[in-house]
Amino acid sequence: MYYFIVFLLLLAAQLLYFLIADKYNIIDKPNERSSHTKATIRGGGVVFVLAVFLSWILGVATWPLALGILLVGVVSMVDDIRPLHQLPRISVHLLATGLLIYDISQGTSLGLWIPVLFFLLIGWTNLFNFMDGINGITVLYALVTLLTFYQLPSLTSDKELILIVGISALIFAWFNVRKKAKSFAGDVGSISMAMVLGYLMIKLVFITQNPFYLFFFSLYGIDACMTIFIRLSKKENIFKPHRTHLYQYLVNEKGYSHLSISISYAVLQLLINAIWLYGIGLEEIYWIPGLIFVGVLIPVYFFLRKYAQPAKINFDPS
Repeated sequence: MYYFIVFLLLLAAQLLYFLIADKYNIIDKPNERSSHTKATIRGGGVVFVLAVFLSWILGVATWPLALGILLVGVVSMVDDIRPLHQLPRISVHLLATGLLIYDISQGTSLGLWIPVLFFLLIGWTNLFNFMDGINGITVLYALVTLLTFYQLPSLTSDKELILIVGISALIFAWFNVRKKAKSFAGDVGSISMAMVLGYLMIKLVFITQNPFYLFFFSLYGIDACMTIFIRLSKKENIFKPHRTHLYQYLVNEKGYSHLSISISYAVLQLLINAIWLYGIGLEEIYWIPGLIFVGVLIPVYFFLRKYAQPAKINFDPS
């Protein structure tokens, strides 16, 4: 009954937001980066922010986490409606990241890791946001990660938070995991979810002292990081809109449906997580399997990228 009431509250909030968005024309219109062709309600991922805020009200989330997610949620929502200058966005992201790291530091000593964690959490947040480009990909990937986190004894104290955020993701999935989505997450959804997942991952790694839990982010990580690396090598502005992620090539160039690619990313990441949890094990750091995993993942990624990206056209001036 407790979680059913949570479900009803978040569902009501989601439906109310759709009415507000429709009235005030909070719409995502296709541009050169888009993989969609139809104007769609933007910012449906605000339900993730509300889930964290509700978790705080119910006493299952800390105030620094709730405040940090609320801050990035508000500034991202404003940015979704009317693009903001970079300074206020970056300032709020830094403040929110500081709140999350402060929260984590209450249970463990971070010491000299704090600057590194700032860089990693902000980097992960932006990478996750970059990957939000087709129907279903963000929410399905988040659900796989939340399901994996829920099973881990090291995150037992966060299980109620994970469940409530998971409920919000299921609600949003109903409106997003469709051939023609009713709503997109928007920056408010992708950035807030990225911060929640990053917060849980940092806690997990410091509790277990095992960095191989980062493999739970491996598919998003490799697609986003390698795309940035390739664009930098070509001296492109990585902040300009583009459609050069592997998942975008598969959809836009190869013609696979949004849902088939989104489901593939989610299922493959779930399989990777299961292999590490129940096959190899994460009770300690197994360096050889880890190196083999990375050694296989990178070549497979570049093979798929070569297969998916458009062929180069050689121009003959004669």
